[in-house]
Amino acid sequence: MSKIIDGKKLSKEILQQVAVEVTELTERGGIAPCLAVVLVGEDPASQLYVRNKIRCCNEAGIRSVEHRLSSDVSQPELNALVDELNNDATVQGILVQLPLPGHLDESAIIEAINPSKDVDGFHLLNVGLLSTGQPGLVPCTPTGCMIMLEKVLGDLSGKHAVVIGRSNIVGKPMAALLLQASCTVTIVHSRTRDIAALCRQADIVVAAVGQPGLVKADWIKPGAAVIDVGINAIEVTEADGSVVRKLVGDVDFAAVEPVAGYITPVPGGVGPMTIACLMKNTLSAARAQSTTVQ
Repeated sequence: MSKIIDGKKLSKEILQQVAVEVTELTERGGIAPCLAVVLVGEDPASQLYVRNKIRCCNEAGIRSVEHRLSSDVSQPELNALVDELNNDATVQGILVQLPLPGHLDESAIIEAINPSKDVDGFHLLNVGLLSTGQPGLVPCTPTGCMIMLEKVLGDLSGKHAVVIGRSNIVGKPMAALLLQASCTVTIVHSRTRDIAALCRQADIVVAAVGQPGLVKADWIKPGAAVIDVGINAIEVTEADGSVVRKLVGDVDFAAVEPVAGYITPVPGGVGPMTIACLMKNTLSAARAQSTTVQ
């Protein structure tokens, strides 16, 4: 049987360590970290994510401020709020919860955030720093995945990793981090021929495409580490005929779990790690800004 990577447990350890380091930073006269979260509209999933992020701020000793805007907010109004937060010395991290309503330009909002406060790691400057192997704020989900992999595998040097998905948020930065760890990296996507065959060669498989149960048991080399980034809501018919909504990943967990050496569950795997790494980024931003001020 494989070993399940407990993201909840590991994220708690990270939050506890962040809380210790926040205290140390402020005791040395550094800036007390503050995360500003901007939520546009009433999307239930986004509201849940924001609540979880605020809760983790409290656990990590990070002050949080929340800005809720109506779904019909204009681009200039949202830009003005971001600009105000950029210029607010009491705010070290800015997070605009995605997705935004369709009439708003997400790319423009991301680029409007001061890169030193871009705790999501999505700004083009931070993307460029990551791609060239320089220090910067790195997207939280790939960072969490790397922490989990290094926790169970140790040194990743020389391992073959397959990343399923090429998004700017997960796939591409995940590949960049794996390359920095001296892995051999293959990115597969919707146009790739015979994805299963490529996955079977991998020591590490990271699935991040948003397709429920895409990765099957015969895609996985026995003993490989499988990181499931997907989170999909599906309807399942119970034995009594009732229909319930269930969260599942991109990996067919029940089938893959006996084959894999390590695997993350959904929920309880990558999700908690993403938020914990957001707290780490906020602390890092505060440290950097404290150095600048001093």
